[in-house]
Amino acid sequence: MPSPAFTDIQLPAPVLKGRGAIGASDNRYELLSRVALDDGWSQEEQPPPRTEVSFDTSKSIIVQQTALDLPFRQSLNIYRGCEHGCAYCFARPTHAYWGLAPGLDFETKLIAKPDAPRLLTEALRKKSYKVAPLAIGTNTDPYQPIERSLGLMRQVLEVLRDFQHPVGITTKAALITRDLDILAPMAAQNLVRVAISVTTLDRDLARLLEPRAPTPARRIEAIRQLSDAGVPVAVFASPMIPGLNDHELEAILEAAAQAGARTASAILIRLPMEVAPLMEAWLREHRPQRAERVLSLIRQCREGQLYKAKPGERFRGTGPVADMIGQRLRLARTRYGLAAPAWELDCTRFAPPPTLGDQFTLFS
Repeated sequence: MPSPAFTDIQLPAPVLKGRGAIGASDNRYELLSRVALDDGWSQEEQPPPRTEVSFDTSKSIIVQQTALDLPFRQSLNIYRGCEHGCAYCFARPTHAYWGLAPGLDFETKLIAKPDAPRLLTEALRKKSYKVAPLAIGTNTDPYQPIERSLGLMRQVLEVLRDFQHPVGITTKAALITRDLDILAPMAAQNLVRVAISVTTLDRDLARLLEPRAPTPARRIEAIRQLSDAGVPVAVFASPMIPGLNDHELEAILEAAAQAGARTASAILIRLPMEVAPLMEAWLREHRPQRAERVLSLIRQCREGQLYKAKPGERFRGTGPVADMIGQRLRLARTRYGLAAPAWELDCTRFAPPPTLGDQFTLFS
């Protein structure tokens, strides 16, 4: 029997330690795609990809939001891509706009915005600027590992503090406690709120699902430190993945409440564009016996598809499975004292600080 042609033997997608994406994935805008094939020769083991950081020279930094189902109207992102490498991250497809792949590139080829503090300062000084809470961390995490060396998020916070500008921060990184010296005084003026994302309390699951993010225990401890410092903090039990982590919903909220969280929310997993095949590959690699069940439950929440971006439904889904998760969330929030309405930040304190050379008025 003749041996098959080498072009018929496709190599399995590589599973890299410390990375969430299975394989590199393609960029949807590319006309050509590459597939690794086995030619029968032994292959040398390739070193794991290193994290690379390039720099963005954007001319503006604040993004105005128009979607009616978002709880904020303007946002700011300091980094493109995220080294946390969460397999489920809905932001992965944005990397395609830069000629990069939403898979491995998203977590290894990062783009930082070193001009963010300056651009923010210029935007807040414009006479046409209208004050509204600024959301940070809605796309990629501002406290991901490279923030430890670059410190851009801290510089942005210093600008917001000096302008007395309200800000809401979402992160899954314990590094946020580094900035308590800024956050605590801002909280005392009702200028800041923080949401800590806790997807699971299972350290082993977190290590595979969110390979370079802090452990669940460190995130719960971050909630405790923020709360003890007077910073209002919510737990963001997201994403809820039916059949994988949704059974932990109540336990996550209980642990967060005991640590001092004031409110809680949860979002159903979102798998837009390239994220769906990436998440499916992750399931088949790390949870093969459960993969079909999880995918089926997700489809039951998305009208038979893995994702349906319908406004008003994309965050919670539809159908019995999604409704049950929503009902459990409501009950658990009440049970653990996390049902308080979202707090409103103070926009009336906003005041651009004087710059060098400004002449102070002699008369009030």
